[in-house]
Formats: sequence, structure tokens, C-alpha cells
Amino acid sequence: MKMVTLTIDNKTVEVPKGTTVLEAAAKVGVEIPTLCHMKLDNLEIENKPGGCRVCLVEIQGRKNLAPSCVTEATDGMVIKSSSIRVINTRRTIVELILSDHPAECLTCAKSGNCDLQSLAIKMGIRELHFSGEKSVHREDKSPAIIRDMDKCIMCRRCETMCNEVQTVGVLSAINRGFNSVVSPAFEQDLQDSACTYCGQCVAVCPVGALTERDQTGAVIRALSNPDKTVVVQTAPAVRAALGEEFGQEAGTLVTGKMAAALRRLGFNYVFDTDFAADLTIMEEGTELLDRLTRHLNGDSTVKLPILTSCCPAWVKFIEHNFPSLLDVPSTAKSPQQMFGAVAKNYFAEKLNVDRKKLVVVSIMPCVAKKYERGRDEFAVDGNSDVDFVLTTRELSHLIKLANIDFNTLPDEEFDQPMGMSTGASVIFGTTGGVIEAAVRTAYELYTKKPLPKVEFEELRGMEGLRHATIDFAGLPLHIGIAHGLGNARKLLEEIAAGRSQYHAIEIMSCPGGCIGGGGQPFHHGKSEILKKRQQAIYQEDRKKPIRKSHENPFIYQLYEEYLGEPMSDKAHHLLHTKYFDRSTVFEQDGNASETDDKN
Repeated sequence: MKMVTLTIDNKTVEVPKGTTVLEAAAKVGVEIPTLCHMKLDNLEIENKPGGCRVCLVEIQGRKNLAPSCVTEATDGMVIKSSSIRVINTRRTIVELILSDHPAECLTCAKSGNCDLQSLAIKMGIRELHFSGEKSVHREDKSPAIIRDMDKCIMCRRCETMCNEVQTVGVLSAINRGFNSVVSPAFEQDLQDSACTYCGQCVAVCPVGALTERDQTGAVIRALSNPDKTVVVQTAPAVRAALGEEFGQEAGTLVTGKMAAALRRLGFNYVFDTDFAADLTIMEEGTELLDRLTRHLNGDSTVKLPILTSCCPAWVKFIEHNFPSLLDVPSTAKSPQQMFGAVAKNYFAEKLNVDRKKLVVVSIMPCVAKKYERGRDEFAVDGNSDVDFVLTTRELSHLIKLANIDFNTLPDEEFDQPMGMSTGASVIFGTTGGVIEAAVRTAYELYTKKPLPKVEFEELRGMEGLRHATIDFAGLPLHIGIAHGLGNARKLLEEIAAGRSQYHAIEIMSCPGGCIGGGGQPFHHGKSEILKKRQQAIYQEDRKKPIRKSHENPFIYQLYEEYLGEPMSDKAHHLLHTKYFDRSTVFEQDGNASETDDKN
């Protein structure tokens, strides 16, 4: 590999040919500010349109300043990254951006996490020397994501995520000049597009142009209502990331502190979505074995591979893009929706509480869960099985609002019966975890033998596409795994073309799985953070006394008292769903009421 040598701020550095000036500067500890640039080392993808011009540097021998994120380092270059000329130009650029930006920092959801705000503070900008007409766009409130394009700085990071990583293709730059904006085609609303609500655009937006639809105010009102019994469930990936919001190292497990904090917030019952994950395995695993057995017995009508159905963003993705394959995914509801159905029926009966007076709140790493909870099929007479969804970030804000000293809380346990879970359920939070949990149960149910070892290392990893073959006592079970919708598309295209040899496939829409969900603490594409969260998930699995879903005693109790057996008529009614062709007609369901947004 050919190397080039250059000097940046009197520091000499040698880098491979093709390296940008921005990358070369980082190698010698020279920080050059950016806005539009985004490097996702967990995906090996880089967004560098060079449009914001904040990263300009002075190169000896050149008349004009050069954007460092798109300027290739060459041999003998001499660069000044922070000369007075550069500083003056950068300040002017940031002032111009701010002159067309709403001054709403006090009420903006990204305040404190806003790259533009941080840059203005760092540059000491206290007044603007430019004024003029401001861009004005209508606000777009979808069930899960709010687009406030008055705040958009045209960095186009969201466009990179939507098109290159997720291949959803909803967001792109439209119009010209002053009227330019990133939007769905024809400036339609997100809910009228093929948006999956995966939230990866929200995760990379440097300002407040894209945010999740916050239901914190609605949750506070429910907790304040003496006529309501409010229960909460927490997804597996939340416990591996929530601590980051309180200064703890990435990958620190805070399961017990999280349960304690939720009690102090006033929830009547603190439950674990992991319980419902175990329940999902009982239904989904039984469905897998049923399809597989019929397939082996020569039933040509059986649809294989079976696809996991826990992720609402990927479900919406297949509904829009592959409607001919809607009979392939498992009909099992996601753990969130299974929990809601069990809470509003089984648990409400136990408490002798009308389901309309039982409020179910979900704490999720996922923005799409806000959309999922509002789908029409997950409601009874207009009453949703899950009432409100808060992301990991929103929960941290609520804890801080309540002045709870999170880091000093004692560890507490979840309530029963829906707080008991196994190691299999907690690994739902990472790519490969759902299918590994299913295999742990399916193997023993199929072979009638105990597993020689519980952990399936061959199903683990962070590669976007993986495959493995598990020996089911002589039956080779071929498994495919994808995380990130761009990778999911590749597997679905194989199935549509009749080339897939898999028996079962796990798909998660977010890179890394739920640990990298759109509602998690911002990780800025750093693979090391995702790996630490993943390690935390596996650590919790190893600590569990029970590590297989079918050995959860409270799951047995639920079937004995209420459901009968997996895939029974009652179980099918409460725990299974159907999918819809959305390739031409876009849904209008899932809309949160306007009161949900009043905090």
C-alpha cells in the first residue's frame, strides 16, 4: 500500500494513499469540527458530502480553503487546521447555519445532545451577524418519528442511513437552493411512505430535525391518575445501555437499578419483557417445529424458511417491499405485544381490573415499537394492548426529571408473575439472540434430549449476514441471520427467487440488533460500544439460573392456568397476528393522540 506523508499543525503523519485530511488529522490528535461528516465504523460506511463546510482547513499553496472530509491527503501537504483565517471562516459558516435555524434550544428534544449547539458553544458564538428569511416547513408527526425540517441543516446523514444502510429509500434531498430539504418523495408524510420507523435516521441526526415521538407526558399523567393501575415492561437491550445516560461505561448492566428506579417513579408493577420473550419462544418455537415436521413429512404447502417476527420495523419492511412473502414470517406477536395481550387479559383478570383501567407502558430500545403498539390489530374495542412506549433515552430523562440518583439505587427484583425470565430471553437484545433462544428450546423439544451445551457460539457475532448449521440429532438445521435492513433485503430476495436453503431466519432491523436500536443512547456508530452492550447481554444470560425458555416455571403456570398449550386456540387468539400488503396502500393507523405530546 502506497503511503503519503503530510504535516498538520506542525505534526508529521504518514497515512495510506486515499486517506482524507480529516482522517489524517485524527491520527495525530488534531480535532477538526464537522457536521455533515459521519463515520460508522460498525458498518464501515461514511457520510461525507462535504456540504456543511465546517471542516475547512488551510492548505499551503492553495488559494481557497478546502473541506477536509472530502480532500485526499497527498505527499508533502502542509496544513493549518485552526489558523485565524480558518477560525473566522468556520464561525461565519456556523453563524449562517444558525441564522436559518430556530432558536428553540430550551424546548428542543436534542438540546444537550445537539452537534450544532455544541459547535456554537465551542466556537464562542454569542450573537449572529446575519439575518434574513428563514426556511419554513410544516411539521410531520408520524406515530413514531417527528420531522421538524425547520431544524434540518442538510447534513444528509439520515439519507445515508435510510438509503445505503437500511435500503428503505424513503428520505432524499428534494428541491433546490433555499427550498432544499430532506424528505420523502413529493414531501409526503412519513406515515404515507414506506418508512419502517426503525429510527436509525433519528439516531444519526445531529440536530433536532428528527426525533422520536415522546409520550413521557402521557405516562406521567397515567401515573398521577388514582383510577389507573400502571404496569411497566422493560426490553432486554435497555438494561445494557441505560447506564450510559448516567455516566456509566458502555456495557454496564443496570437491571436491578432500573427496576428500582421504575418503582420510585410510581409504577404499580414492574415487569420484564423477557418474560414475554420466553413466551414468544414457546409459540414461535412450536410453530417452527410444526412447519419443519410437516416439511419433512412431505407437505409441499409448508412455507420455509420461517422468519422471526419480533421486530416491527422489519415486519413493516416486508409488508411494503415483499408482500408476496407475507406467509413466511412466524405469526407470533413480538414480546412487547405478547406482554400487552397477557397483561390486559390474564393479569387484569387476576387483579379484577377492567382492561381499560390497566395502563401498560413499555420501555424499549426501539422507535418502531411506538408505531407497533398503535397498529389496529393490537387493540380490543379501541383499547390498545400496549398504551405507551418510552425509549431508553426517554426513560433516562424521566428518571432525571424525578430527581432520582440512579447510580446509588439498590438493586431490586422484578415483580411476579411476569418478571421471571430465563437467559434465553435476555439474549433477544442482540443480533442472533432470538434464533439462539429458539434453538435452545426447539432442540430439546425435537430431540427429547438435553442440550450438550447451552450456548451456540456459531450463531453469534456482529457480521451483517451470517449463517450456521445446527445438528438436531442428525437433522441439519440451516439458519440465516441478518441485522440491518439492507442485509435483510438480501436474504428476502433469495427467498423470493427460490434460492434460499435456510429452514429458519432471524432478522433485526437495527445494526447490532436491539442494542443498536433507534431509541438507545447515541453511540455515534462506534462498534466498540455495541460490542460492549452485546457482551453485557451475554453476561446476564450466563448469570441466570435458568437459561432455556421452556423451563421458565411462570410460563408453565400461564399455560396451565390460562392458555392451555402453545398454539392452542386461545394462545393463537391472544399471541399471534397477521400481516398486510402495504406495497400500494399506506396505513393511517398507529397515530398517537395529540395529548400524548403535551409534556
